[in-house]
Amino acid sequence: MSIGTVTVTRPARLTGAALCAALALIAAVWILQDLAVLGSPADLAWYWAGDHRLPTRGRSTTSLLDPVLLAAYAATAVAALRSRHAASALAATGTATLALRLPGLWAAGNGALVTALLELALAAGLVLTAAVGRRPADAPHEPRPTPPRTGPAVAAGILLAAATLLLTLGELYRAGELPLEVTVDRFTGGRSVVAPALAPPPGWLSAIAAGLYGTAAVSCLVRARHARAFGLLAAVLLTAGGLGGIARAVRYETLVHLGDLTTPATADVLTPVFELLAGLAVLVLLAGRGAPAAAPGPHPAAGARPPAPPHPTPPGW
Repeated sequence: MSIGTVTVTRPARLTGAALCAALALIAAVWILQDLAVLGSPADLAWYWAGDHRLPTRGRSTTSLLDPVLLAAYAATAVAALRSRHAASALAATGTATLALRLPGLWAAGNGALVTALLELALAAGLVLTAAVGRRPADAPHEPRPTPPRTGPAVAAGILLAAATLLLTLGELYRAGELPLEVTVDRFTGGRSVVAPALAPPPGWLSAIAAGLYGTAAVSCLVRARHARAFGLLAAVLLTAGGLGGIARAVRYETLVHLGDLTTPATADVLTPVFELLAGLAVLVLLAGRGAPAAAPGPHPAAGARPPAPPHPTPPGW
């Protein structure tokens, strides 16, 4: 039974929404703590964008990923309660959280470890709820998951595939330029990588993002019924990454000196522009109505044969 062809029971919807609310609460608590550490929302936003020169009252914990996940949890909670795509939304958000929070198990600090354990347990609950709480959407007039329309789906798939390619090429270039130890640390969170406590290592984040973009791209190109859930989640992450990169370029004034940069540095500045535009485009393309569902016909189609008589025939047939 495919996730895209089923709906979710009422208890599963309530359970999924509660799990998303718990995940959102954890993210909100850490964001509020960092707000107290940085002192103002503007400083926190610049810190998320990559400006770590700001004075702080302690070590920060969150990164740009945390508000993205907070928004995803809120949207998934609403989808769990109201959407025909609840099963795929729960599965997509749970799977992404599992992958993104896994490095927290070996991160330094008890707070990060406890948070990772809680979030991994809640994310596993989302995936389990999406799997166990499914049932066939076989009622005649029950809203069923529908695939995205062909044009928007193909366009979104192409944009997400391009984002996957750019991200993969960027990581391959860094792996060739950096020492092997630093490259390994970028994926495992070693000593050479300095990041907020809850942030996954940058290489790990890129690998998971590329996997999410690629999965969403294929889902869109084949017009799978779960394409909208995975595509919208990928688009939010892509948009946030592009916005953060552009903000960082503005902060360090690299945009105004674009002509003086080397080719790799220019690519680092221009790639976020594509990510922002592509992410917004995918959001618009997939947020619209899906393909119309086939309405159940009250009468047999024209030219269809009548049903065969019972066998054996009853007396007087």
